[in-house]
Amino acid sequence: MDTNELKFLLKLLGCTNYRSSLSANIFDSFKGKDKICQNLGDRELVDYSREMASVKILPAGNALLKLKPDQLPITDKELKVLEKISKAAGKISPSKIKMSSLKALEKETILKTLSERGLIEAQPKIKRTKAEVWLTERGLEYLREDYSPKGAATINLDLLNNYLRFMRKSLHGKPEQVSPSLHKNEEPSLEAIINISDEEILETIQKLDRELGTDNYLPIFHLREKLQPPMSRDEVDKALYRLQANEQIEFSTLQEANAYTPEQIDAGIIQNIGGPLFFISVN
Repeated sequence: MDTNELKFLLKLLGCTNYRSSLSANIFDSFKGKDKICQNLGDRELVDYSREMASVKILPAGNALLKLKPDQLPITDKELKVLEKISKAAGKISPSKIKMSSLKALEKETILKTLSERGLIEAQPKIKRTKAEVWLTERGLEYLREDYSPKGAATINLDLLNNYLRFMRKSLHGKPEQVSPSLHKNEEPSLEAIINISDEEILETIQKLDRELGTDNYLPIFHLREKLQPPMSRDEVDKALYRLQANEQIEFSTLQEANAYTPEQIDAGIIQNIGGPLFFISVN
């Protein structure tokens, strides 16, 4: 790891939830920050907001276009997008897929769906606007357990402070070995107080939906306001993914952004491709 990559990681250690806008002024001193971000992303030390750089049709997509209309397993709009991609000579940028009846966000959703079905191949890139970058669990583990600095380098003391605070927090966050014979009048530890179960989170979602009258389409920012703190953003995301995996909730993306503030939209769960997951529905 070169010095600039290390400094990039240490900058993120000083951010809330180890996450920041890529356009934040803390990264102004980095030349080629997109390249640094991509290199660290390739090693799974960070992740970042992505969008499709280009798409191309796959053999499965070409085969689907040869089916009869009544046999097609996709919608009319998806079919039209797939046909436009098939007419391109190789890769095509999403911006060059022109359809007057299709909004940008809807086009992103369709391209993501076609990619997930194996009909097209999507080449991702860092999102051009409002991109975020964050340390992954692997990145945190690497800094905490594996990183071994060698050689000489000039590191700002503020960055060193970020690292020391992170290490102290990691040490203090380890659960203490407690004897099972606790007195009844002993207060529970902070860790026990903030250990919110998935079922409690599900109940919170249902309660907020009833209170706010969101008709089983609860915007995620309402849940974050309720749970963060004591939970972190990453802990909330992981709990929601577990509930989704157990088929207790479903996510949906935001189609009309005008009704919400940028902060409320940013509270959604960032996806590698396409818009953030914004609404929660209980099954």
